[in-house]
Amino acid sequence: MADARNEWAAFFDEHAPAYDDNCFTKNTLREVDFLIETLALAPGASILDVGCGTGRHAVELARRGYAVTGVDISAGMLAQAAARAREAGVAVEFRRADATRFAPDRRYDAAICLCEGAFGLLGGRDDALAQPLAVLGAVAAALGPGGPCLFTVLNGLAMIRKHAPADVAAGRFDPQALAEESECVAPGISGPHLLKERAFVPTELTLLFAVAGLEIIDLWGGTAGNWGRRPVDLDEMEIMVHARKACDPAASPAEILARRARGKEGGHA
Repeated sequence: MADARNEWAAFFDEHAPAYDDNCFTKNTLREVDFLIETLALAPGASILDVGCGTGRHAVELARRGYAVTGVDISAGMLAQAAARAREAGVAVEFRRADATRFAPDRRYDAAICLCEGAFGLLGGRDDALAQPLAVLGAVAAALGPGGPCLFTVLNGLAMIRKHAPADVAAGRFDPQALAEESECVAPGISGPHLLKERAFVPTELTLLFAVAGLEIIDLWGGTAGNWGRRPVDLDEMEIMVHARKACDPAASPAEILARRARGKEGGHA
């Protein structure tokens, strides 16, 4: 797995034992309620959790009877997830993989990628468009026609508003890639890690998902701890994307976008 390990894997390997102390991890039960309702999950449905981290959503979904596969690049996070599953007495399939290279070997009824998961967490050599498209491609490959998915991703509107020309000059913010680079510290971390995060604006998300064969149903404010079916706030941290795999696998991105536009004109997705 050495070729799949990047700066984020090293960061999360160190941070894993303390990750669940973060304030944004405290709403798991309500978030899982939201997932079940929004994705219309049937009892026993199979779910792919991309960037599953310490497994807080995966294990709770398994506790409620769903068949969950969790994928993460960090061995440390997966160790915490496996311990959580054992403590809960549930079975979850955890797989260590880079989400940009993950090749699903089966179809799932639904997929989730939450708290960024892997989406937009850039390694030093990652391309700002190719990386998220690779994650979306893996999710699309895992779903059957019409299969639903839900992502929460960094809000590019907020990222733009918090930076100034001085940040661009210093290399802290790249306005072309819509990415920021910073030295990150967190509980359990022995020293700062230089990490790069990519954010997104709603129109860009609509296009990226369509290129991957996914049709966006809704875009909502999705900041961890404050999920809801509401408009995106300019300054909130995350955007929630509710989407589905195109029902026609042969549909082009232009056809997916045209269908979405027709749906909006008719007052529905």
